[in-house]
Amino acid sequence: MLFRKFIPLLLVVFLLAGCQQNSLPSSVDATSNNELVLYSWEGYLPSDVLDAFTEATGITWRYSTFDSNEEMLIKLGSNGATQYDLVLASDYIISDAVRANLALPLNKELISRFADIDPSFQSHFYDPKNEYTIPFAAGSPLIIYDPALVDVPIRGYDDLWNPALENSLAVFDDARLMVGFTMKTLGGSLNSTDAELIAQAGEKLQGLAPNIKALQYSTGGERIVSGEVSVSFVFTPHMLYAIKERPDLKVVYPEEGLGFGIDAFFIPANAPNAEAAHAFLNYILEGSVSAELSEYAGYMNCVSTARAFMSSDILNNEYLYIPADILEDAEFMQDIPFEATEQIETVWENFKASLGSR
Repeated sequence: MLFRKFIPLLLVVFLLAGCQQNSLPSSVDATSNNELVLYSWEGYLPSDVLDAFTEATGITWRYSTFDSNEEMLIKLGSNGATQYDLVLASDYIISDAVRANLALPLNKELISRFADIDPSFQSHFYDPKNEYTIPFAAGSPLIIYDPALVDVPIRGYDDLWNPALENSLAVFDDARLMVGFTMKTLGGSLNSTDAELIAQAGEKLQGLAPNIKALQYSTGGERIVSGEVSVSFVFTPHMLYAIKERPDLKVVYPEEGLGFGIDAFFIPANAPNAEAAHAFLNYILEGSVSAELSEYAGYMNCVSTARAFMSSDILNNEYLYIPADILEDAEFMQDIPFEATEQIETVWENFKASLGSR
């Protein structure tokens, strides 16, 4: 999903390997010409939409899953670029795939609805010329809390260190996210590579340890709904779930500034069925289909024509469609040098070791 960790050392291997991937392997089954093989996180695309695509085109589908962007990149860098037709992954990892020659430029003549993409979700760092990707979903991690259990003000990330929140937080089990947002409390950036600032963030994180009840990636909404925790740091789908189940919960735009990410589709360099991949991309850019996909996924929709098919509850949700004046200073998480990544990972592993089994 949006915001995942990055291992820059992989690129050294892939930049060499990607240049050699010029033809399909002889082992590709000829029957795959009528099959689309998708590769993404589990449960990110609804089978109803995939089945409707098959009914409309005659192209069958198969859905393979990965647990992280890094797992996906490793697979593509070995032999996955010849196994999958379409990948849905996070922005920063796509830029790595492009640089490693693992992504195929789009044939926009096969995507008649390309012009329906909202320009706000295009021309970003991972695909500045819109050559490789179709944006699928966008969103920001937010803080959500239970006002019945929290009697201290929560305005941003820094407030999570308040001693009154002892043993009551669910936060992301993610080095780049947690060290990055800690650096923001110190006046830095999510993408800072300054060794001294990273070290300071590591020291500050140790002070957060007594407040953490659970490390998680996708259960923060459930945990706050059940009352297991009183504060959660969550992605937008989990925020939407929690607010639906518990309208009394409060959502916070962190005053230090938001993070922001886009998940997008790209076609692997030697996809067995790139034609089917283009057909699927054009299919999901149809307004009603795009609306169904984004409401299922729980993220901001990236297609202009989809808005007419979306519920007013979704379109008017200010925590999903964040006001422009709040979103304008949001940061994308981007690639950083290996040395900085290694330091951040070490800081995070040391922090997790201090938590024990939480």
